[in-house]
Amino acid sequence: MRGFARVLFGRRARLRWVHLILGGALAMPYVLLGATVVGPATGSPDVFTDFRLQLLSFAVGLPLAAVTSLFPLTRPLEASAVRWLCGVDTDRLVYGPARGRAAKGRTAAWFTLHLGCGGVIAGMSLAVPPFAAVLIALPLVAWLGDGRLGLPEVLSHPWALALSPVAGAACLVALAGCAAAAGALLAHGAPRLLGPSPEDRLAAAEARAADLAVRNRLARELHDSVGHALSAVTLQAGAARRVLGSDPEFVREALAAIEDTTRRTVGELDAVLGVLRDGDSPGTGPAPTLGADLDGLLRRVRAGGLRVTATVTADPAALPPVLSREAYRIVQEGLSNALKHAGGGVRVAVRITEAGGHLDIAVDNPLGTPASCRPGGGHGLRGIADRTRLLGGTAEAGPAADGTWRLRARLPLEGPARPEGPE
Repeated sequence: MRGFARVLFGRRARLRWVHLILGGALAMPYVLLGATVVGPATGSPDVFTDFRLQLLSFAVGLPLAAVTSLFPLTRPLEASAVRWLCGVDTDRLVYGPARGRAAKGRTAAWFTLHLGCGGVIAGMSLAVPPFAAVLIALPLVAWLGDGRLGLPEVLSHPWALALSPVAGAACLVALAGCAAAAGALLAHGAPRLLGPSPEDRLAAAEARAADLAVRNRLARELHDSVGHALSAVTLQAGAARRVLGSDPEFVREALAAIEDTTRRTVGELDAVLGVLRDGDSPGTGPAPTLGADLDGLLRRVRAGGLRVTATVTADPAALPPVLSREAYRIVQEGLSNALKHAGGGVRVAVRITEAGGHLDIAVDNPLGTPASCRPGGGHGLRGIADRTRLLGGTAEAGPAADGTWRLRARLPLEGPARPEGPE
C-alpha cells in the first residue's frame, strides 16, 4: 500500500505532475489561438463554453505548437525541465539546439506530446478536485440542508449519498493515477525524443577527443620541461655539494646552471599554465627549439656531471619550427633518462644527422646500476613515441648487447601530422 501511495503521491510523482502542469500552461496560448480559428470556422459563439469546441481548439493548437518548437531554445529548455522534474539522467539528454531534420522532428514530437499530455492533466487538475470535494461533502451538506439542494434524483437516495464520498475519493485517486501515468510516459519518451542523435554523439566524441589531445599535449610538455629540470637540478646540486670545498669554480658553474635551468623552466611552466587559464591551443608559448636551445641544453646537463659528446651534422636552424621543437624535446628526454637512470659522471653520445629526407636522432648512454636508478618512469618514452607518431616518424628505445641504453628517433623533414592536433 505504501508503494502504491508513493507511486501516486511521492516526490517524483509530484515533480512530474508539476512538469505536466507547466505543459498545460504552455498549451494555453495555442488553445486560445486555435479557438480564434475554430470559432469563425464553425460559426458558433460558444467556443469557450462548448466542451467539444474546446477540444477542437486544443487539437488545432497542437500543430501550431509543433511549428514553434523549431526555435533553437526549445530543446535546451525542455531538456532542463525533464532533467529536474522528470528525473531523467543528464547523459541521456541533449542540451544544445536541435540540428538536422531528424533532431528537429523529434523535438517537435516531444513538444507536442508534452503540451498535449500537460493540457489534459492540467484541465483534469482544475475540474476534478472541486467535483470530488462536492461528492465528499455531499452527505453532510444534504443533512444540514434538509435535503433541499436541487440535486439529481439519483443522489436523493440514501445509498447514493452514502457512496458519494467514496466516489469523490476515487476521482482524486484516478486523477493522481492519470498524472502518474502521463508523467511516466513523458519520462520514458524523453531520452528517445530529446536524447542524442548519432550526429550529437559524434560531435560529443570529437569534443572529448580534442579535450584529451590538449590534456595529453600539456602532460607531455610538463613532463618534458619540469621533469628534465628537476633531474638536472638534482644532479647539479649533488655534484656541487660533493666538491664544495675543493673545486669552487665547478660549484659556481653548477649554481649558474641551476639558475639558468630553473629560470627557463619557470618560463615554460608559465606558458603551459597560460594555456590552461586562457584556453589557447598548446604550443602557442615560447617553446624551445633544437636550433635555438640545443647548446644551452647540453651546457646545463654537462654542468650536472654528464660527459656529453654531441655530433650534429644537420642544420638545426633550417628545420621546420614544429620539427625543431619536437626534436628538442626528444633529445631533452633522452638526456633526462640518462640523468635519472645512469647517474652523473657517465658518458652520453648524442647524434643528430640528416639523411634521405629524415632527421635521425640517437642518444646512447650506459645502463644504470640499481643504486643509481630512480623509481618511476615510462611516461617520457611514451611521450617520445607520441611525438614521433604525430610527425609520421618512428622511435625505439631499449638496452643493447654492449651494455648501453639506445634511443633512436627518425623524423621526416616534412611530417604529415601536426603535434597540436587531436590524438
